[in-house]
Amino acid sequence: MENKQINQLMVAMGRTGMKRLVLKKEGVELELEREDLAPIRPYDGDIAFEENPMRQEIEHHRQTHAVAHEVKPPQEEKEDSISVYCTSPMVGTVYYAPSPTDPFFVKPGDRVEKNTVVCIIEAMKVMNEVKAGVAGTISSPLVENGHPVEFGTKLFRITP
Repeated sequence: MENKQINQLMVAMGRTGMKRLVLKKEGVELELEREDLAPIRPYDGDIAFEENPMRQEIEHHRQTHAVAHEVKPPQEEKEDSISVYCTSPMVGTVYYAPSPTDPFFVKPGDRVEKNTVVCIIEAMKVMNEVKAGVAGTISSPLVENGHPVEFGTKLFRITP
């Protein structure tokens, strides 16, 4: 039995309110038991087991940390051979300013150098600076401020 399957069983136990589960399969015996440390939300048959359990926390964080600066939603970008993309080096939440009341690190039209900080990514309450990686002009941000990003997500389009 793989870790992914065990994790799915644990998530299912939490959603359905099950306290104990014993599974015997192909010579493997697995026994899971849990305590009630937090209120259980009732099982909703529409929820898939692959749902990210952190989704509600991310949505709550996004709502409670209203951002003073607004970024236009990403528009469909045409691929061009001239532009270079600044991508996310990690999974986390992208912020274009050091705090909600501060100005953005960069805005469209700003000239950046290779080591210019263009944004920060919060991961596990640690703020990590993201540098442009190339000299050029910021064409447009591709992700909204305060949104979660994955490794390799395109953050900015830069024209060298």
